[in-house]
Amino acid sequence: MDKSEEKRGIMIEDIINGMLDWVRVVDRENKVIFVNKAMAQGIKDCKTDELCYKLLGREAPCENCISRNAIFNGTSYCKQEIIDDRIFSVMSSPVKNQNGEIVAAVEVLRDVTELHMLQEKVMLQNKKLMDDLSLAKKLQCNLLPKALPDNKIKFSFIYQPCEELGGDFLDIFEVDNDHLGVYIADVSGHGLPASMLTVFLRSAIDKKTLSPSLALSKLYTDFSNSNFDQDAYITVFYAVINLKDRSIKYSNAGHNVSPIIFNLEDPDRFELLMIPGTPISNWFEKAEYNEKELLLMKSDRLFLCTDGVIELKNKKGYQFGEDRIRNVLFTDKSEPSSTLSRIIEEAMDFAQIDDFSMIKDDITMALIEINEDK
Repeated sequence: MDKSEEKRGIMIEDIINGMLDWVRVVDRENKVIFVNKAMAQGIKDCKTDELCYKLLGREAPCENCISRNAIFNGTSYCKQEIIDDRIFSVMSSPVKNQNGEIVAAVEVLRDVTELHMLQEKVMLQNKKLMDDLSLAKKLQCNLLPKALPDNKIKFSFIYQPCEELGGDFLDIFEVDNDHLGVYIADVSGHGLPASMLTVFLRSAIDKKTLSPSLALSKLYTDFSNSNFDQDAYITVFYAVINLKDRSIKYSNAGHNVSPIIFNLEDPDRFELLMIPGTPISNWFEKAEYNEKELLLMKSDRLFLCTDGVIELKNKKGYQFGEDRIRNVLFTDKSEPSSTLSRIIEEAMDFAQIDDFSMIKDDITMALIEINEDK
């Protein structure tokens, strides 16, 4: 060996000895022929010319000896080992001589104990978070509308958040014996922050007033006084249905999908409940809302939705759109729940989606039918 090769060998050994990872070389007879300084310091009575497994304090070869595999198969292998209650990531690679023959395996052992402890901690925290989200989802779902007396209206809805917690919301409730309140909302964002806005909405909206515009004005004031972020907002369509004289009053706080009134017995019956209004936010000091009133007919249906199902796209980038929704509404004479299910089925077929987990936005729809007098 000339001096240049000798210097090169010394330099390589110095590099290996400077590594914090443990490094050792095992020959074809399972004997350790080299250990670096870190391993020599890390294992008591560490010495060469010792069987590889005895160097680790064991009486028999490892069941899955990756160094043997590396030597006889000529490729690298990885596994984890526990040594003195520490967890090591071990990689073994074949070592060849000048003739290309595999004469040994070099093992690099990295202590990953702290990393494993951190991973376990993260997993426990994630589990706690998922448990908390699951509980929050149950609580949010419990805030959704319950069954109303069936002699007043037929009502069905679909509420499907794209995440564990949703940013859409809806509710229908009795204001008094003759009036029902109904609203649909879409808040900024998704997940936990968005769900907190839906909780605020349900708790803050005035369910006693017969004026939708007044309810939205009060809601705007409460929101702007609640120190929400500047980019947080809620769009709300709110209506009060008078069951006694068959009328509906409605107002809008920036909800971009206008509800519609239609009647399956009268193909010419179609009313778009369109009215402008500022989203519930803290963008302005105060906001004023207008309201409109419309007379209802027997068997009229009121459809409300957020933009999730409308903006659902197929592979060509085309949206499902409002026209396809209306085509189902105007032709499906089944119960409201079946009609909504058909809309979902056609939307998912259009987008070639197998399950809701592939949908990137919340989907919320409601269908109300005014029953005939009983």
